[in-house]
Amino acid sequence: MELYIDTANLDEIKQAHDLGVLDGVTTNPSLIAAEGVDYGKRLKEICDVVSGPVSAEVIAIDYDGMMKEGHERAQIAENIVVKLPTTMAGLKACNALSNEGIRTNMTLCFQPLQALMVAKAGAFLVSPFIGRLDDIGHDGMDIIHQIRQVYDTYGFQTKLLAASIRHTKHMVDCALAGADVATVPFNVIQKMLAHPLTSSGLEKFVSDYKKAFG
Repeated sequence: MELYIDTANLDEIKQAHDLGVLDGVTTNPSLIAAEGVDYGKRLKEICDVVSGPVSAEVIAIDYDGMMKEGHERAQIAENIVVKLPTTMAGLKACNALSNEGIRTNMTLCFQPLQALMVAKAGAFLVSPFIGRLDDIGHDGMDIIHQIRQVYDTYGFQTKLLAASIRHTKHMVDCALAGADVATVPFNVIQKMLAHPLTSSGLEKFVSDYKKAFG
C-alpha cells in the first residue's frame, strides 16, 4: 500500500519524506488556507521535495473553471495530479483532462457507484472519505471493500486511495482491505511507528547495557 501525507505543511512533508516511506502528497484548499501561503507557490515547493504524485485540488465547481485551473495546476510540475470533485462537472473534467494525459484524483467520493463512474471516465485516483462516513454513523470501511470488489471484478486501473483517515486502526483496516493508497495526516504517520513494547524494550536494552558496561 502506498503512503501519502495529507497536508500542505512543508516541514511535515520534509519530515515524512526523510523517513523514506512517502509515496505522494494530497492537499486541498482548506489545508492550503491553513498555511496562509500562495497556492501555486506551495504546490511548487512540495513538488521540489516529493517526486511522487502531488494532488492539487481545483477551487472551481463549474466545468470551464475546473479545466482552466486543471491546466494551470498541471503546468506547475510533471508530478501534479489534478484533484476534482466527484460531481457531473468534475466527471466531465476528469474525462477531458485524462484524455489529454493529465492525471486526476476524484475526491469527495462516498459511495461505490461514484467510484465506478470516475474509473470509467479515466481517473488516476479515487478518494473515498472513510472518516466523514464514520462521522454520520456509517462504517467508512465498507466503501473501501465495495470499491475494491468492483474494481477487481471489472479490471479498472484507477487506484483506490483511502482518505479522511483519522487513526491507525483505519490504516490497518485499509491495508487488509486492499486499498492501493492511504493518505494520512503527519500525526498518524508518527503513530504508525509507536508501540509501548517498542519503547519499553528499547529502554531495557539501554539500561542493561549501561549496567554491564557503564
